[in-house]
Amino acid sequence: MSPQPIQTSTPFDIGGSPSKDFLKSKFQGQSLKGLRTPAFVIDRGVFAENCARMQASSREWGASFRAHVKTHKTSEGVKHQLQTSSGNSSAVIVSTLAEAWGIVNSGLVKDGVVKDILYGLPMAVNKVQDLSDLTKEMGKYGGVIRVMIDHPKQVEFLEEFEKTHGGKWSAFIKVDGGQKRAGVSTQTPQFKELVAKALQSIVVSVYGFYCHAGNAYASTSLPEATDFLSSEVEAVNTAAQMAKCLVKELQAPEREDYVLSVGSTPTAHAASAETKAKLESLLHGSLELHAGNYPMLDLQQLHTSLIPRERIAQKVIATVISYYPARGQDGNDEAMCDAGAIALSKDTGPSGSFGEVVGKAWKVGRISQEHGILTKTSADAEELELGSTIEVVGQHACLIAAAYPYYYIVDSSVDGGQTVVDIWVPWKGW
Repeated sequence: MSPQPIQTSTPFDIGGSPSKDFLKSKFQGQSLKGLRTPAFVIDRGVFAENCARMQASSREWGASFRAHVKTHKTSEGVKHQLQTSSGNSSAVIVSTLAEAWGIVNSGLVKDGVVKDILYGLPMAVNKVQDLSDLTKEMGKYGGVIRVMIDHPKQVEFLEEFEKTHGGKWSAFIKVDGGQKRAGVSTQTPQFKELVAKALQSIVVSVYGFYCHAGNAYASTSLPEATDFLSSEVEAVNTAAQMAKCLVKELQAPEREDYVLSVGSTPTAHAASAETKAKLESLLHGSLELHAGNYPMLDLQQLHTSLIPRERIAQKVIATVISYYPARGQDGNDEAMCDAGAIALSKDTGPSGSFGEVVGKAWKVGRISQEHGILTKTSADAEELELGSTIEVVGQHACLIAAAYPYYYIVDSSVDGGQTVVDIWVPWKGW
């Protein structure tokens, strides 16, 4: 079946996203082989199973769970993350205000699916009004917005704003556990200054301490991921202990309990009753686990050895558009597909490629903006036919998904996962 062009008269929702109703009427029931490429595809069944496993891991670890929604940015994905066959939760993290408003406007807060939204970047002065508006909207349904701070100036932004508004903010203090992405190390004088500033503020309530083990993506085994997880817990636990001492020193209002929020997809996969039993020190708060990439997964996560290949829920469908006999290294054939840097991102990861072709001994070895060069991973790899479609699993699901205006949803339990059963439209922008 030849792919049909999308009509230029496609109706759009506010924000420039294509209408989901229109897209469903256009593509639901269509074979993957008939899609215009490159196309981003998610297996809903695998996605849901991954979400259920994470909820179960969190409970086994004795922690609450906070789902990061930045990978998929959809209302459907949020529901799968929070309401699973193995348990529910109601707290999320967003990376953009578009995600937060998308959650609110889609009815997830009104319906009680989401009750707690953390804006996961350190507070910026130009975001305060937006977050205040979100707080009011969430408050209509008993929900809460939380913010992240890692600099005393951010507390001052909130204090200046509330001079004319009279509100109060629930905040995580971001702790740098050695990742050097965001946050403040407990080993620095700046950390004590920040915590003191927050504790003494009349507009900030310190909800807890947050650490993200971005460096755990380098894990290649369960013991390594477990070590990263233990380091995270140690960092936020030390932070909470220092805060409790400062409360007494400053005679500031006490909190009964701090939330100790840790995780990344690799360290969250390592969370278990066994890893919790290895925590040597007394916890100065309640554990919260957070993760985001885990519903979809990718080659980077596969490299950690913490997941099997069949748990990867996303792929890109591309078309072979040219073929070059004997052009490659050692006289091997090469080919070209219509998925390039925008469709697959330019992340290479530990495997050294931009993506692997499912079921064939080929990979995306080189890449340009709108096309990729396919190279063999085995000298006896079968020849690729011009016009044929291939399935590519890329390195970083979050960046790949960000390029697509909508996702084709399949389900491995329906027609072998080869038929579109739904369309998800992500929230775009910041």
